[in-house]
Amino acid sequence: MALSLPTTADAMAAPARRPDGVALALGGMLALASAMGIGRFVYTPILPPMAEALRLSKADAGLIASANFAGYLAGALMTALPRLPGSRRGWFLGALALGAGTTAAMALVGSLAAFMLLRFLGGAASAFVLVLSASVVVERLSAAGRSGLAGLHFGGVGIGIAVSALLVDGLEALGTGWRPLWLASGLAAGVVVPLVAWLVPAAPPVHAAPPKAAGPQAKAARGLGWLCLSYGLFGVGYVVTATFLVVAVRTAPGARLLEPVVWLVVGLAMIPSPVIWVRLGARWGLLRAYAAACLLEAVGVAAGGVWPGAGGALLASVLLGGTIMGITALLAGTARALWPDQHRRVFALMTAGFGVGQIAGPLGAGWLMDRTHGFVLPSLLAAAALAGAAVVATRVAEPGSPQR
Repeated sequence: MALSLPTTADAMAAPARRPDGVALALGGMLALASAMGIGRFVYTPILPPMAEALRLSKADAGLIASANFAGYLAGALMTALPRLPGSRRGWFLGALALGAGTTAAMALVGSLAAFMLLRFLGGAASAFVLVLSASVVVERLSAAGRSGLAGLHFGGVGIGIAVSALLVDGLEALGTGWRPLWLASGLAAGVVVPLVAWLVPAAPPVHAAPPKAAGPQAKAARGLGWLCLSYGLFGVGYVVTATFLVVAVRTAPGARLLEPVVWLVVGLAMIPSPVIWVRLGARWGLLRAYAAACLLEAVGVAAGGVWPGAGGALLASVLLGGTIMGITALLAGTARALWPDQHRRVFALMTAGFGVGQIAGPLGAGWLMDRTHGFVLPSLLAAAALAGAAVVATRVAEPGSPQR
């Protein structure tokens, strides 16, 4: 008996039904693999051949990266609005399709301004998918008593990175230029959209509860500014290595042989990390685990700069991939624990703080790399930002403990 899937239009218009928890988590996993793992991060492995073909400076490469992050900031601020017109699921699926389309369209343009515009739109789309997945997927998993499957959802970013690394390396081995790399990546991101629409059905209508009087959550709001600052410092720290890792490996004689696999290692390390860090968060406390992950990532980021050989590149890849989405999952859990009635808006504001940090990172790193002709100083400054993120997080009381 042949199995037929619904078309995109049919799936998006499907009536509300009670989703299976595993199917819902798989839908979220595929969405993050598409919007984040491919749409957002595929720039890293494509950047070296693209920069060589177009003779882009490190500063130009940083501008393109920062345009994507500016879009991410804009998208996060839009999702922080108290109300979005239409359904959250509609925005979620529409942003997923937009991200795939802008990724493929990078193959069709050739000017710096066009690259920046497309990456801006793609960044906004990825922020919508990440933030809205908190309510479209994670919130519904929690309501169904399947919150343990949230790790599968967040692990999708690593799967997308691993798939895009294999795709880009395979096409480069065949001698293709940078344009087919973007086109193939966009197609890979787009092919999952109808499947996500099928796996993540419309939620049954709910009646809004009356506003609650200010209480413990009003006190908890005192920590929001510190968390936004901490996540912003994390954005500065992680993004330098995440943007320029493959470029640094290509220019380091002792590590160049690792270029085809270094980004794959990042993706593979990222797949199990949300589950691991959320479990550590349950044992140590969410914010203590978050601080530990930031410090561990700082070690990897510093190693990528001061240890230019194969060992430093592999250590940077493993520690970068092993912490990024774990940190995001821990902060999403913190938002749910401290602000359960408005966690989507709070997580969006945290993500906006992250967006500010990751705009500054590539701009500053690209400028420094052009002038120092090396990756050491940008990496050390990024590691310092990650250490700062860990320290700032200690200003906020753990969920469940008395507020300071």
